[in-house]
Amino acid sequence: MLKAHLEAVEASLLAVSRIPANTGHSLHKGTPREAFIRGFLEGHLSEKVAVGTGEIIDSDSRPNPPSTAQRHQYDIVLYKRDYPRLDIGGGIHAFLAESVVATIEVKSTLDRDELLKSARAARASKQLKQHVVTAFTTGHQPPSILNYVVAYDGPARMSTVHGWVAPIHGELGIPVQALPQGEERWRQPSPSIDGVFVLGKGFLVYDNVPLGFVTDEFRRQHPTHCWQFLDSESGSLLYLFLLLTTAISGVSARWLNPLPYLSNFRVQGVGFGP
Repeated sequence: MLKAHLEAVEASLLAVSRIPANTGHSLHKGTPREAFIRGFLEGHLSEKVAVGTGEIIDSDSRPNPPSTAQRHQYDIVLYKRDYPRLDIGGGIHAFLAESVVATIEVKSTLDRDELLKSARAARASKQLKQHVVTAFTTGHQPPSILNYVVAYDGPARMSTVHGWVAPIHGELGIPVQALPQGEERWRQPSPSIDGVFVLGKGFLVYDNVPLGFVTDEFRRQHPTHCWQFLDSESGSLLYLFLLLTTAISGVSARWLNPLPYLSNFRVQGVGFGP
């Protein structure tokens, strides 16, 4: 049931994305993006997370940053409902890094330049500081904010997308470490993006997830390999759904430590009485 349903949703999203092209207009980013949010995310994910768009801040973020430190605006931000958000206006919000589970960039057509932009934004989110107090956790806990790319069109084979990743990391100066063996790999964050899903064509994911297609024996034989990729006309949306559900469904007693956000807060003339 789950497989058949999400394969039908994937086919429906692809059909919606073709409507602007069929009417003679250039493919508009908004139409497939909005369909993706309404038709998939809001209709399928747990109520533990909400869907928004905007930027992500941490305790070091400052107002009006210079162009060299400008914050990224993310197409889709999945954030925990029990955390606050800052209303910037026009449906755009700023989200505390502690609240964000994942970001998703939606592309009409994926090419190398678009992947480079997504990798840069993903790297920025992974460098944000998260200040939380943790009592206990159980279940899978993502090692960082997750960053996914969903595209409606792209290269015919996912090996092409895989071939872009290492040069992009080199161009952006992003260091890449070998993944450890066993369950330790689940605790090492991706250096940038965590997965690329081209609807109707396949997907590429960083190999630090508990739901994968490679055996531990194969990993031991190829210790420097850290990406899984697969060509498939269906199943990309199903796999993304399972990854997001796994990331969301873990249980934790964890709450925000607000003190670092007050590092620049100064007062004078404080009174103190009985």
